[in-house]
Amino acid sequence: MSNLLEKCKKLKEASINLGAADTCIKNQALVKVAENLNEHRGYILSENEKDVEAAIKAGTKESLIDRLRLTDERIDGMIDSIQTILKLKDPIWRSNDVWTLENGLTISKMTVPLGVIGIIYESRPNVTVDAFSLALKSGNCILLRGSSSAINSNKALVFAIKEGLKQSQINPDVIELIEELDRSVVKEMLTLNEYIDVIIPRGGADLIRFVVDHATVPTIETGVGNCHVYVDESADVEKALKILVNAKAQRPGVCNACETTLIHKNVAKEFLPQLKHALKDQVELRGCPQTKDIISVEAATEADWLEEYLDYILAVRVVNDLDEAISHIQKYGTKHSEAIITENYTNANTFTRKVDAAAVYVNASTRFTDGGAFGFGGELGISTQKIHARGPMGLNELVTVKYTIVGNGQIRE
Repeated sequence: MSNLLEKCKKLKEASINLGAADTCIKNQALVKVAENLNEHRGYILSENEKDVEAAIKAGTKESLIDRLRLTDERIDGMIDSIQTILKLKDPIWRSNDVWTLENGLTISKMTVPLGVIGIIYESRPNVTVDAFSLALKSGNCILLRGSSSAINSNKALVFAIKEGLKQSQINPDVIELIEELDRSVVKEMLTLNEYIDVIIPRGGADLIRFVVDHATVPTIETGVGNCHVYVDESADVEKALKILVNAKAQRPGVCNACETTLIHKNVAKEFLPQLKHALKDQVELRGCPQTKDIISVEAATEADWLEEYLDYILAVRVVNDLDEAISHIQKYGTKHSEAIITENYTNANTFTRKVDAAAVYVNASTRFTDGGAFGFGGELGISTQKIHARGPMGLNELVTVKYTIVGNGQIRE
């Protein structure tokens, strides 16, 4: 039996009791996990430093190293996320839908855990804690497969989590980490339908495509973020500049960062020089011909409109009107997060109704598309699909339903 299969069998067995665990027992376990993350902080940071040093030696770009790096502040953030999840309502065994038939049968539509969730993710080790915490509170076991670049960090975090679980009434087997770096193990994971109920790939386009192409286990696609900010003719220039600088430069290596800005032609001559000045030399601009006529930038190609840079690069296009902006987004966007900066209510309403994305903003940065920022305490990913889970996947997206039917001897004739 392979090591992966052993872990999956443990997860499946553990999922039976976890799915029926009381809220107080799950919360007590989360408290112990938070305490152990704090207690093992030094060990976690030292192991993370090994990953960061290896990434630097490999020539990894700074924006991606930032995603990998842990600090005291980021560990505090993980603990804070657990504290938020502790306060959230348990999503399991709830029903807003109960009815009684004429024959006396009472039917209840109850929420239940998915069972065993497999998550495949890149770089960011904080996902390890977020995924576990949300899975536990929603009664799900979790199988983690992080990237090779974060292997030492993830091992340390899972060690601290399991130490916390050992001090609780929850079986430590509710979480497992795939430590093998061979991609063939991922292929095996994607076909273990008997043990895994859903796979969530969280990362770039290549990772998601690989999972979708090879999985027989049901998948929920997440993550790729070619996000746009459209500056409307009526936009408040100061507001637009502030939002764009934040959306692009605050943390460019994440999926909710802005990759393309669209500027209405009537404000382009005024706005573009100010945008270039606001971004200073921090961000490379690549523009359409109309943009190049106004400011000095690199020429944008068709590939730029499609690119999720995850870097200090911003594509810029001047558009004739709102309809052209929406058409551009529909053609090149990834249904993640899109924003309009406008003082026109009608345009704002048109944008929010017509743009097909998991999150649509009016006069705010796309950087808020995040489970923590939405008040979920974290996320397993940002779903860009049109299924029950769309946008940041928090507790309420990690459940399915079970119908319970209570009778008094009824039979069907």
